[in-house]
Amino acid sequence: MKITGSKRLSQLGSAIFSEVAAWKREVINQGVDVIDLGIGSPDLPPSDAILKAMVEAVSDTSLYGYPSSEGSLEFRQTAAHWYHHRFGVELNPVKEILTLMGSQDGLAHLAMALCDPGDVVIVPDPGYPIYEASLVLAGVESYKVPLRSENNYLPNLLEIPKETLARAKFMLLNYPSNPLSAVADRAFFEEWVAFAKEHQLLLVHDLAYSEMAFDGYRPLSLLEVNGAKDVAVEFHSLSKSFSMAGCRIAFLVGNSEVVGALQKLKSNIDYGVFQAIQRAGIAAMEEDMHNDHTVAIVYERRRNAFIAALHDAGWEIAPPKATMFIWARIPEGWTSRQISREILYNAGVVIIPGDAFGAEGEGYVRIAMVQEEARLLEAAKRIGAFLS
Repeated sequence: MKITGSKRLSQLGSAIFSEVAAWKREVINQGVDVIDLGIGSPDLPPSDAILKAMVEAVSDTSLYGYPSSEGSLEFRQTAAHWYHHRFGVELNPVKEILTLMGSQDGLAHLAMALCDPGDVVIVPDPGYPIYEASLVLAGVESYKVPLRSENNYLPNLLEIPKETLARAKFMLLNYPSNPLSAVADRAFFEEWVAFAKEHQLLLVHDLAYSEMAFDGYRPLSLLEVNGAKDVAVEFHSLSKSFSMAGCRIAFLVGNSEVVGALQKLKSNIDYGVFQAIQRAGIAAMEEDMHNDHTVAIVYERRRNAFIAALHDAGWEIAPPKATMFIWARIPEGWTSRQISREILYNAGVVIIPGDAFGAEGEGYVRIAMVQEEARLLEAAKRIGAFLS
């Protein structure tokens, strides 16, 4: 008997990411020193306080039973305190917070918890690939709202067709944005909340990069808008904020009915996050509340050096206000995939073609600042030699 994957499987994942991985293996096998600026995985370690808490927790033999699927009450209480400290938002840790194995865990399952076949979900284009993949898994249709430079990568809400809004269950956006590094102000969030209330639309905001902003800019929580909890939930991840990507720890906050629906689904899928990881997450948020711990300073320094080096190399790129990514328009005469491949094969630098994130990404590439400053400068030098 021949076993084949489901039709849904064939629709998952970006073939571009697989292609880039194959290019990288081929170049490495040729003995090239590859500088990987592709995947947005932090290269910095967690703080000493986080590591100390995790080491102590791993040694606690009482933590090796099944954790609760919603997360420990202590973790959720700390998350509530941190949200109030950071954004001034009041949250009920029992009903309005759900612990997750990374925000991708929640993003992947949310449509399953909320939608039925025939429903529509509005997602950004370009956007993080799990947004679209989660809809494939749930058998839900997507409507892609274009995000373009002429509108500062914000959606034009008035251009979404009324028939789409009538069928839409929720709308998902992400500011600061991966891959665009775009940001949104309070006026946009207020407009978005009013729009959602008018059209009885749930808002889902991915806030994974709230602590990675530059030049004095402090990203907002959507839940800061008055009445937002009536129509919104927000994902937050400790991956980027506290260099804990491998720990897989995040949480969903906001509307209690949505949080409850995802918790019910998750309770049938897994047993939650290892409690030692939750204790490390508690330490991360407590340290931040006491000492304003931030990785943004490191990434801002990298951004400044890298953007300047690319400028000297002949590639003019606007400096991003947030995230670990640079979203760069490519020179004329190339496609995103062509230039990404040639830069890897000729310069030994991995970058991601913009169309990996949607059709609107064609003409751009995403560059992750996940190497030490000296390696970023070397990457810029190599790219400059390729472009000259």
